[in-house]
Amino acid sequence: METRERLFCFCGLLLTLLLFNTYESRAQEDIFGIERKIKSRKSDNEVGNAFRNAVSNFSFELSSGAGFHEYQLDFLSEEPENYPITDLQTMEAPEFSGPDTTLYSSTGYAYPVNLGVRLNLFDLISIGGGYGREWGSLDKLTGNGNTFTLAQEKYTYDKLYGTVGLVLWDSRKRISFLRWKYRKYSDNNLSVQAQLRQRANLHYPWRLTLEGEFGSMTFKKSLDPQLAVNKGYYGVGLRIERDLGEYSKVFIKPAAEFRPYDYNMVDPVEIQGVKQSLYTVQLGVAISLPGTKRCKIAGCKVVMKHLHNGVEYRGSSIFKRQNRKVGEWYGN
Repeated sequence: METRERLFCFCGLLLTLLLFNTYESRAQEDIFGIERKIKSRKSDNEVGNAFRNAVSNFSFELSSGAGFHEYQLDFLSEEPENYPITDLQTMEAPEFSGPDTTLYSSTGYAYPVNLGVRLNLFDLISIGGGYGREWGSLDKLTGNGNTFTLAQEKYTYDKLYGTVGLVLWDSRKRISFLRWKYRKYSDNNLSVQAQLRQRANLHYPWRLTLEGEFGSMTFKKSLDPQLAVNKGYYGVGLRIERDLGEYSKVFIKPAAEFRPYDYNMVDPVEIQGVKQSLYTVQLGVAISLPGTKRCKIAGCKVVMKHLHNGVEYRGSSIFKRQNRKVGEWYGN
């Protein structure tokens, strides 16, 4: 219940930041004399303009990959003979002379698929959330010469998650780094300053984001009926993105997730702690909703963003950069 309340609070924070980000002013470069404005209108009417400004902050993403995971059961019981424990040598129930404390562990493979939404704030922070499904398998839990048998060897988990990311490196930080690197040269050195401007103006499509994740798990197909989820999980990942255009990008994300479960025994009434550590690499694609309409005016061949009657239009596909420069105008 607490996890759901946290997710609702997270959604409220997302909407608040969206409204704030919608009204953020960003100066844009006026290239080759084409008229630009700090806040260009996206539609002829106020409702359409507000709607397009809002949706342009969102991006939707789909990712999938593979991973390796480890289960650990920290076993502690006064009556271990009542558990599904088998001696690996005799393949029979072992004889216990008293309470037993054993760490059982096993490994397996997992295959996650995630569908999410993301909001970029000031090119510094990203927040988002989504739904995921994971298929996996697990070998038998072993420890101290015994095996702890679960009912199933395969599982299917669902999850609702939220993410918070900090941009570590992108085109803006690259420009700041270049300026710091050239700081020892005089401003009067025209050759060096021209070289700096040339390097700074090059299109840089890469972005590196450190991302934290939190959420809740549900079992669609559990490894054992006694397993239960009573707490949320958390994770951390490094997201490496490459822009395909202004509205599309691909990314790779190595990540680690840590999930706690409970093994609830009825007779005796005991709870055993279970931990799952999951390490994955996922590939994905993200598409931003274009707030600017595609120009369909007959005879207009402008490939950059431009204005018609005070309304901004784009001249290129969402899979291409909009404000391309000389030598980059290949198709629309």
